[in-house]
Amino acid sequence: MNAPAEALDDPERAFVAKVREHGWFDTAVFSDVEGPGFSFTTGLWVNTGQPELIMFGMKREIAHDVFWELFREAKAGLPLPVGEPTDRAFENLLAYAFPVAKRFYCDHLGWSRWFYGGDEFPCLQIVWPDRSGVFPWEHGFDTAFAADQIDLTENGWESALTR
Repeated sequence: MNAPAEALDDPERAFVAKVREHGWFDTAVFSDVEGPGFSFTTGLWVNTGQPELIMFGMKREIAHDVFWELFREAKAGLPLPVGEPTDRAFENLLAYAFPVAKRFYCDHLGWSRWFYGGDEFPCLQIVWPDRSGVFPWEHGFDTAFAADQIDLTENGWESALTR
């Protein structure tokens, strides 16, 4: 955020300006043959001390609204619980937040990696259930949603659960 303006190109200057103005910025990546669409934040770590966030398979508007609310909570000093169910991401359903393994940063967190000058920032993946409230690692999960979220944890979502 402190790079001299002349060292940045126009898209980089615009990106940094958004982070300065709002405290964070979201990047949306559309689905393609390689995988589902996703959105992620940049700026939470530097401005709140809370991890960046990534979420797959949600419309950009929904992801943006979720990220805004979680940014406000982070600014208020309320960290998102990790590895346990929470109602803080969505109004009418539970979600989980899991640490993203650094090996996934290169393929999924490009702008954040550029912004922080590498991979030295934490990121949490927000994972949502199917319409029945069943999570991808649970028996009975609706397989119609199986391709909508990619597991970015080190050893699998189930192993990241707080027990």
